[in-house]
Amino acid sequence: MAKRSKRYVESRKVVDSEKKYGINEAVKLLKSLKPAKFNESIEIAMKLGIDPKQSDQLIRGSISLPNGIGKSLKVIVFATGEKAVLAKKAGADEVGAEDLVKKVESGWADFDVAISTSDMMRMVGKLGRVLGPQGKMPSPKSGTVTDDIETAVKEFKAGKIEYRTDAGGNVQALVGKLSFSDADLEDNINTFVKHIVNSRPSSAKGEFVEKVSVSSTMSPGIMLQV
Repeated sequence: MAKRSKRYVESRKVVDSEKKYGINEAVKLLKSLKPAKFNESIEIAMKLGIDPKQSDQLIRGSISLPNGIGKSLKVIVFATGEKAVLAKKAGADEVGAEDLVKKVESGWADFDVAISTSDMMRMVGKLGRVLGPQGKMPSPKSGTVTDDIETAVKEFKAGKIEYRTDAGGNVQALVGKLSFSDADLEDNINTFVKHIVNSRPSSAKGEFVEKVSVSSTMSPGIMLQV
């Protein structure tokens, strides 16, 4: 078992692991814990009542939170011609076609989001085994396969986030920074939870949202009552 920091151990004493906190209460508790020497990220984790082995129950998508996430994402774009020009003007960090595919295929992964035009997917498709495990493979469901490149780049650069369920039926996402106001964090958390609830697959049975927790980079998870 990994050794926990002194700060984490102290925080663990304050957080009641058996209690489910209201979102407002949880945010106040997060901010009351001893902070790190940097602006910690706030993450939400949701355990969903789905069968991850059933493809029709997997959830994947993207969402723009009302108050952003407190960071600018590094975005690359697979495109040619006019679409490539538009991507660069919109602020993409790197734009390319076959050259960029080869660069990523060789192991380069210094980016947060990969966007592709639909016509480039015949080349980008081969990157599934590289980008799939990283959760970075372009997909129409997450809005990263699109011909409206300009809008997509601007939204993701502004903090639009992608999410997907993992092998355990969990979905995790960044919802802000510790420096955010209480109201902004609560708004982002509420928005994300409602979005996931509304994404419930029709084939999912029983209780859909089983557990929800929020945590900062250096804190233990705080269970939510939602």
